[in-house]
Amino acid sequence: MNPQIFREYDIRGIVGTDITEEDVVLIGKGFGTYLQSENRSRVSVGRDCRLSSDRFGELLIEGLLATGCDVVDIGVCPTPVFYFSVGHLKTDGGVMITASHNPPEYNGFKLCSGHDTLFGSYIQRVRRIIDDGNFAEGSGKLETADVVGAYRKFLQDNISVQRPLQVGIDAGNGTAGVVAVPVIRSLGCEVFGLCCEMDGRFPNHEPDPTVLKNMQDLIALVRQKELDVGFGYDGDGDRIGVVDKNGDIVWGDQLMIVYAREILSRKPGATFIAEVKCSQTLYDDIDKHGGKAIMWKTGHSLIKQKMKEVGAELAGEMSGHMFFADRYLGYDDAIYASCRLLEILAATGKTISQLLSDVPKTYTTPEIRVPCPDEVKFDLVKEVTDYFRRRNKVIDIDGVRIPYEDGWGLVRASNTQPALVLRFEALSEKRLSEIRSNVESVLAKLREKHKGGRT
Repeated sequence: MNPQIFREYDIRGIVGTDITEEDVVLIGKGFGTYLQSENRSRVSVGRDCRLSSDRFGELLIEGLLATGCDVVDIGVCPTPVFYFSVGHLKTDGGVMITASHNPPEYNGFKLCSGHDTLFGSYIQRVRRIIDDGNFAEGSGKLETADVVGAYRKFLQDNISVQRPLQVGIDAGNGTAGVVAVPVIRSLGCEVFGLCCEMDGRFPNHEPDPTVLKNMQDLIALVRQKELDVGFGYDGDGDRIGVVDKNGDIVWGDQLMIVYAREILSRKPGATFIAEVKCSQTLYDDIDKHGGKAIMWKTGHSLIKQKMKEVGAELAGEMSGHMFFADRYLGYDDAIYASCRLLEILAATGKTISQLLSDVPKTYTTPEIRVPCPDEVKFDLVKEVTDYFRRRNKVIDIDGVRIPYEDGWGLVRASNTQPALVLRFEALSEKRLSEIRSNVESVLAKLREKHKGGRT
């Protein structure tokens, strides 16, 4: 089995090349054995709408049953509905078959033990079980359950939108649209849908709302229909993209400001977590409104773990993962995040841009990905960290974030690609260019020492 499919946050690869049908059975046996060793034996299995997902579901369940695990097959659903199923059905964890926003030829597996998503060394432990081939043996039972109805009822019972809003939704032909549209309509809103039919070929655009070109149809819809807000979803519904009334993108860190202010109005002193790529304005705004902001590592599994550790009410990433523990269950759910934003817009009577009008304007780069071999990238980031630590106070939670008086630069190793991730922010375009030039010139000099790291 290709060891490269066992990544930091999940198992993922190209169907038939990286992951064969035989591999899927072995993944079921490996994870089933892992769960049995943790005294867990009843699991949920959900899947997205990719063309390979039905077959992968059959094979994965075959492997799980062979280890003695009882399986509840919850069918095609968004990833948040899978997470919801673990509590609703009282299972001991499970597997969501999805490759999120990747192209149609990919598929993968998100693994949960209890309510915890496996990552890092835990995923590698499953790989070692598969390599050893010493699997638990048994004969588990299979049942099916429809969880989508219970999930929809939960949202309808726990969300209140005080006045009707006009909402655009682009689900990218993933699994979120068929759930989000009826939920948001049931809250009294008028919904205009794009790409809300499930189609595992993703024929209209890649289901990734962080990529600007994928949001163009939604932006046009919001402007043409003069809608109050637009929501874009990734392939499995755990990441949200937002378009405001003007047709402008609201990035994850700005969205968190809107959520955090509302939570702090009810829960003074609440704790929030944001990743190292987020704007300084987010951390400053939470502090200004009496909250506690913690900067943490990128990665949904790592953030969920930290939320539990510190009792945070909300966490978020630039990629659109929004994790609500306030009034919710602590996992990333784009549909729930949409509903919470609708509540705020309806209650305040303001647009998103009005809610953010007092946030200082900064200049930022998008996330910059620089190709760099896996065997070099972590050493290179350490050298960049050491260089700037001798000259500046640095934040080394995840890579290195270099603060300046009027901005910051970030260099970190991607956990999912052979690449470095860079991002910059400053109070002026001139300083943005200067900070970026300073950091990139240091990086270029250090790369010369790593011949294998050249691009």
